[in-house]
Amino acid sequence: MLETADVVAFLPSLDLERSERFFHGVLGLTPLSRSPYATVFRAGHGTLRVTKVDDLEPQPFTVVGWVVGDARAEVALLRERGLRFLRYEGMGQDDDDIWTTPGGDLIVWFHDPDRNVLSLTQLVTMPGSPDG
Repeated sequence: MLETADVVAFLPSLDLERSERFFHGVLGLTPLSRSPYATVFRAGHGTLRVTKVDDLEPQPFTVVGWVVGDARAEVALLRERGLRFLRYEGMGQDDDDIWTTPGGDLIVWFHDPDRNVLSLTQLVTMPGSPDG
């Protein structure tokens, strides 16, 4: 039943205008709606709802991520737009800050303006492909 439904991801934000500049201006997501309480962005086949909160304690782990076809190209583009990527002690990330999982997937992490941890993942085999 839900396997065919689009996902809505939620992220908290202390400053919606700042978040909109980041998600639209840096990440390139298209805003779909805006209110004093949230901005909703198109995110693949789903949406990302960035919700205004009065208090926020960011978590130390990934809260939202995207599957991409070419992680290195995305990293290069986002770096040109000023994004800085995270490095984690002991992860063995390469010069592009990308970690290669034991299975060969590529993962890179970054913060949004509210210090939520976000990620990009390039899978060895994309879901829905003949090999996946």
